[in-house]
Amino acid sequence: MKNLALLTLALGISLSGFAQDNVSYHGKKITADNATPTTALASKMGDKKELATKLEGTVESVCQVKGCWMRVKTADNQTMLVRFRDYGFFVPKDIAGKNVVFEGTAETKTTSVAELRHYAEDAGKSKEEIAKITQPEKALTFTADGVIVKK
Repeated sequence: MKNLALLTLALGISLSGFAQDNVSYHGKKITADNATPTTALASKMGDKKELATKLEGTVESVCQVKGCWMRVKTADNQTMLVRFRDYGFFVPKDIAGKNVVFEGTAETKTTSVAELRHYAEDAGKSKEEIAKITQPEKALTFTADGVIVKK
């Protein structure tokens, strides 16, 4: 009887490893269905100032203070800042290079020099690199309601 209980426990533990998704969810639980590549966002936006959408791309960098934002690669070797709705969730700080799916709102925004310097500081940039930021930046940004990190 004792052996049967141990065998059942061992089988349960080994099968639980197969049941895991190889993804982690952050914020609102979303699916990866019908996600648009981040490289196609600019053309999808057209002349709209704001667009509700779901995107898939590769993380370039993450806030190293607490995972409160990430930069995702877009077209032409550029990146897009992705923040999380109402500061309601964070992503792991070690996901640079991983693929993510995120859903929320894309918008064209001008980011001030002070805000750009803050993000550079969070990313661990040197004081010299931060000092070189002297112009505001007009770019696509994203506010995510949910993120899937593919492991």
